[in-house]
Amino acid sequence: MYNVIIYLIQVGVAIASLFSDKVRKMWRGEQESFRILREKINPADRYIWFHAASLGEFEQGRPLMEEVRRQHPEYKILLTFFSPSGYEVRKDYKGADVICYLPIDTIGNARKFLRIVRPVMAFFIKYEFWYNFLHVLKHRGIPTYSVSSIFRPEQIFFKWYGWRYSRVLTCFTRFFVQNEESQRLLASIGITDVDVVGDTRFDRVLQIKEAARRLPIIDAFVGGDADVKAPVFVAGSSWQPDEEIFIPYFNEHRQWKLIIAPHVIGEDHLRQITDMLQMKTVRYTQTNEQEAAEADCLIIDCFGLLSSAYHYGDVAYVGGGFGVGIHNVLEAAVWDMPVIFGPNNQRFSEAQGLKRAEGGFEIHTPEDFEELITRFTDDAEYRKCCGDRAGAFVAQMTGATTKILGKVRF
Repeated sequence: MYNVIIYLIQVGVAIASLFSDKVRKMWRGEQESFRILREKINPADRYIWFHAASLGEFEQGRPLMEEVRRQHPEYKILLTFFSPSGYEVRKDYKGADVICYLPIDTIGNARKFLRIVRPVMAFFIKYEFWYNFLHVLKHRGIPTYSVSSIFRPEQIFFKWYGWRYSRVLTCFTRFFVQNEESQRLLASIGITDVDVVGDTRFDRVLQIKEAARRLPIIDAFVGGDADVKAPVFVAGSSWQPDEEIFIPYFNEHRQWKLIIAPHVIGEDHLRQITDMLQMKTVRYTQTNEQEAAEADCLIIDCFGLLSSAYHYGDVAYVGGGFGVGIHNVLEAAVWDMPVIFGPNNQRFSEAQGLKRAEGGFEIHTPEDFEELITRFTDDAEYRKCCGDRAGAFVAQMTGATTKILGKVRF
């Protein structure tokens, strides 16, 4: 049944590629994978294979990849992606020797792929459970690890009708899971080669923090070396429903400097934001230090600066919580500031942890936001205390990469 579904998906993707640029990139990329592998794989080298579905999973696996390369330079690294949003952004990543799409999960593709690569081990990041690839890896005796995986009772593996598909989990040599509930759920279906190590994303945000840049325009915007500065509110990865929550407050209360880094950087969305703002506003790519110093709001209208922009914040808001789900709260929390987000955060363990640590705050309405930000405005001591709790939460959750490498035999 699985292989029938995969065949139907393959047909569907081929048809969808005629109408969608994103799907077309994925389809063509999959077709090109074997050519890339034949050209770039050196049979004399030994490869460790990392697979990430998309960009988020790549960032999760990145600390592990980079530590493997540092500790074991005798191995080459193959990195594969499923989604264009991962491959197109990281196809030139210098931490891997070969990068390509993962061919669609047919038995023939799995056998062909592994004949070319002959990996000495494989790491699948978080939610990747490709039935045929995993079974062929097991058949060939290749150690295979699931990293930063997290399991929930509603997943098919733990339903009465999912027992057949759950056998794919027996193909892994070991699971390195994020929490004890995942360990318990796996044990309930007889899988006990499991270690609770936490989430490698915490290690990654520390790397990002260490690599953060000072940005002269933002330095000027927040006040540079001035003795007295206004507090800075940074809204990261915001969507329109988020902006409709926080912008009206700052239109009325000018005690804060406002930095907005929207999730979608398109002219239509940027125009919506500027139309809502009733204050002096500049865009990062269209301003200079003098203009920025005189502005009340700075819009980050380019990619790649958000993690460095958080550096300047006193309070952060992370978007997505009024839509499909919140974005990366850890990139903000690592800078020792309280983090605010919308209600769709239940599936995000890091957000739940921040709330329990009293460094993360869930809001539902503009009134919730106003009450919270007013307290942060009036009570700087409370604001700092909450920020310290957020930073401490991130710090105490790091170390997953070291724990994983301590269990893997090279």
